[in-house]
Amino acid sequence: MDKIQHKFINVQGLNLHIADTGTGPNVVVFLHGFPEIWYTWRHQMVAAANAGFRAIAPDYRGYGLSDPPPQPEKATFKDIINDLLAILDHLGISKVFLVAKDFGARPAYQFALLHPERVRGVVTMGVPFMPPGPSRFRDTLPEGFYIARWQEPGRAEADFGRLDAKTVVRNIYILFSRSEIPIAAENQEIMDLVDASTPLPPWFTEEDLAEYGALYEKSGFQTALQVPYRSFQEDNGVAENRVKVPALLIMGDQDYVFKFPGMEDYIRSGKVKQFVPDLEIVYLPEGTHFVHEQLPEQVNQLILIFLNKYV
Repeated sequence: MDKIQHKFINVQGLNLHIADTGTGPNVVVFLHGFPEIWYTWRHQMVAAANAGFRAIAPDYRGYGLSDPPPQPEKATFKDIINDLLAILDHLGISKVFLVAKDFGARPAYQFALLHPERVRGVVTMGVPFMPPGPSRFRDTLPEGFYIARWQEPGRAEADFGRLDAKTVVRNIYILFSRSEIPIAAENQEIMDLVDASTPLPPWFTEEDLAEYGALYEKSGFQTALQVPYRSFQEDNGVAENRVKVPALLIMGDQDYVFKFPGMEDYIRSGKVKQFVPDLEIVYLPEGTHFVHEQLPEQVNQLILIFLNKYV
């Protein structure tokens, strides 16, 4: 961790934070999910750097140490893609591997579709490539489905606002580490699903939580609720839906994402390979949604095998 440097790059008037470690021409860019920041990749960045790669992890605009956009309610997935392109151009990096977790899979794959000449390969965890189109999850899951609740303007803000940022992150880490989709009853909010006495997952320390809490205390959750949750229906403007670069999907068998209607069949049947033909899928039996933090040695090994195969 001591070797990780922190830099700011000005993109469209915003100072965007990146964590950067390692040297050499072969570069890996790590894209976080929610409720994450660059720090979620601490294990993977060090492993990649020790294996001879340069590892870079940005905080998206409005996350972590990066400036918020002037109008967070208008932030989009396209912003993440454009910011990534600007960061690579600023650093003079022509081609990268993209490693993404959770909703970071969407900008990773969209970037690969829009700029295939800039991408050596894509690794995602917890979320596969999803073809564009209306999501059916809200139609088939109860009203208390966490995404539906967080898409409702003001609702999550009021729910989260009852607690400090550190406790919000704590509760979401606990919820997303379970094997069931977070769904609240009519008279509940999502934060009510976690009891204050519930311990953190054993692989996530109080020190880790303090890192997240301090940065979300700074940034708040406004941009994070907009992207991803209130931007899922955004038109990505990508006509091509067939990913031409090699890819790896790492899924924990205990990941609650498998419980999304149709998701398990889409992944395990290989239907996802209709869109990502050169895709390898690895399942980790004990893995949860945070498989990269829970089982870092296994995940690091899988990532490094993939990187060295296509470097």
